[in-house]
Amino acid sequence: MSSRDLPSFLSMQNPIQGYDWGSHDALTTLFGIPNPAGKPQAELWMGAHPNGCSEVVLAGQAQKLSTLIESAPAAVLGEATQARFGSLPFLFKVLCAEKALSIQVHPSKAQAEAGFAKEEAAGISPKAANRNYKDPNHKPELVFALTPYQAMNGFRAIPAILALFERVKLSALAELVAALAASQNEAGLQHFFHQLLVLEGARKEEALAGLLAFAAAHQDEETFALVTSLAAQYPGDVGLFSPLLLNVVTLQPGQAMYLDACTPHAYVRGTGLEIMANSDNVLRAGLTPKYIDVAELLACTRCLPKPDDQILLAPRMEGAVQHFEVPVPDFTFSVYPAGEHQLTTTSAEILFAIDEAVILKRDDDTLRLEKGQSAFIPAATGRYQLLAEGRVARAGNRC
Repeated sequence: MSSRDLPSFLSMQNPIQGYDWGSHDALTTLFGIPNPAGKPQAELWMGAHPNGCSEVVLAGQAQKLSTLIESAPAAVLGEATQARFGSLPFLFKVLCAEKALSIQVHPSKAQAEAGFAKEEAAGISPKAANRNYKDPNHKPELVFALTPYQAMNGFRAIPAILALFERVKLSALAELVAALAASQNEAGLQHFFHQLLVLEGARKEEALAGLLAFAAAHQDEETFALVTSLAAQYPGDVGLFSPLLLNVVTLQPGQAMYLDACTPHAYVRGTGLEIMANSDNVLRAGLTPKYIDVAELLACTRCLPKPDDQILLAPRMEGAVQHFEVPVPDFTFSVYPAGEHQLTTTSAEILFAIDEAVILKRDDDTLRLEKGQSAFIPAATGRYQLLAEGRVARAGNRC
């Protein structure tokens, strides 16, 4: 297929992942997307990932987005993106969390390449429960809140961690807390984190019982209210210590944060737009019944505090347009307000109508999107016009 044969805009049909932690009504409430089966709807995927590839409508027929890309990679992705990445380098989602996701860390690009090659050589099935690396890519990500969105992101400052554990006064962890107090550095925090991960038996039960008793008496504090909430979802899990270890934050609608490689984090509840590098690599650290590879997790975790002022990602404003700039080339993310905008593609793009209907125009090509619908725009489209009745999210990548 040549660029002349490509439509300027293609409407998308996007798969919904039904993970157990998903919301039963968020997609319906926000976007009118039906849920006739009444099952959890966790993530709506927009992209070409093999675990959930969108379809696009071309000449009246639906086909996988990956098939369209393969038919004309330079025209669809752009020559620079095709040369650098070889495929669509980002995955765009609507994420709807009714229950907390696991605490997780994503590897760096180098760690992912090495880990994937090692597991491939060892013959570990891609679907095996003990498989850490599903692909050789990193997974930095950004989340933009559509509703109040509670999450944990990065380690607290070590004095803040110590203050919380010293308040709770868990005799089972007294020596561990004292060791951190004596070594308030990266090595000390790694040791502390490691020892919490491997707690077991009577010591673990005693520590968790003490934590839950203290939390029950301090429900007016966000940290301890979260401990109690998580305990109802994941009883007996060492991840219940995570609100004392990690920064707890609730994004308000319109706020965003960036999650870098090697940073422990967890999404707790809420609905947001999420964009990430095209990867499915997750190393878990708690709040899950799934496999936890402690050694690999620690090797991929940067045990350094994340300062409070680095949690939220402030946009660069261009008039009323918000550009959320990230330190990786795999994806770009912007939010456009209602109005008329003249845009130009430099790579493949996905537009998502957040609030109201959207009309896309280029010469004689026109596509209308209703709230909650998305469009794929090939790189070859070039200049086009966006007429928006409400906010529109624009995803792409740097070439």
